[in-house]
Amino acid sequence: MQLYHHPFSLDSQKVRLALEEKGIDYTSFHVNPITGKNMDSSFFRMNPCAKLPVFKNGSHIIFDTIEIIQYIERIAVVSSGAINANDLSSGSREVVEWMHKIQDWDPKYFTLSHIPEKYRCYVSRFLRRVVIARMAESPDLASAYHRKLKEAYDTDDKLKNPDVVKWSKDHLIRLLDEVETKLNEASYLTGEEFTMADVMLIPVLERLVLLDLEDEYISCRPNIAEYWSIVQQRPSFKKVIGKYFKGWRKHKTLMKTWCSVRIRSALRRY
Repeated sequence: MQLYHHPFSLDSQKVRLALEEKGIDYTSFHVNPITGKNMDSSFFRMNPCAKLPVFKNGSHIIFDTIEIIQYIERIAVVSSGAINANDLSSGSREVVEWMHKIQDWDPKYFTLSHIPEKYRCYVSRFLRRVVIARMAESPDLASAYHRKLKEAYDTDDKLKNPDVVKWSKDHLIRLLDEVETKLNEASYLTGEEFTMADVMLIPVLERLVLLDLEDEYISCRPNIAEYWSIVQQRPSFKKVIGKYFKGWRKHKTLMKTWCSVRIRSALRRY
């Protein structure tokens, strides 16, 4: 089994947490979306949307995050020797509902709106040049690359619309308020057992911490704050997220990517 992912990708974190929680072995391929590696023709041919993660098991390829996680759970059940592969914790209605509820929040505009404009614009220009360079290398994929180029310009335009950013923020607040209420009843999202619903939530909270928004969105909600302190102790969290973003590691991870973008821009190696 192969997973194409990157620590910067929220959905990649969700899938990797699921794999670690279930103890599933897989081959890891880092595809950094900020340096445009997801635009390489080899990856683009496999996934023209160029989104992460991508899960591949033989000829079976899955792009949807929730579908990947549910597939992982089925593998875990079968590997354990269970007779009924449908006996899954993520198969319960409440868990699935929470998984979709969390996935419905798109972090893109919220995240980008909290990145200083000069850095955001610099990376945006770099990625557009990467797309153009890949288009020249693979003319048979020109139409697909054109769509990605248009998508990049559309994203820049939408970020100028305060209503788009406000809608994303309001959606997040409603989600967190509902989570806060739910955690007043139990230790985890759907009860006293850690489930795939929690796997979906943890990267959302980590994104807020990464953007230095913990006080505004987490600490002010006591149930979520306590939950956050607990889930950070899980081995899966330490391996998937803590390894890259805990303490000084965050600066190392971000600086490595930023230096790559700056050097390639200076050398015009897109």
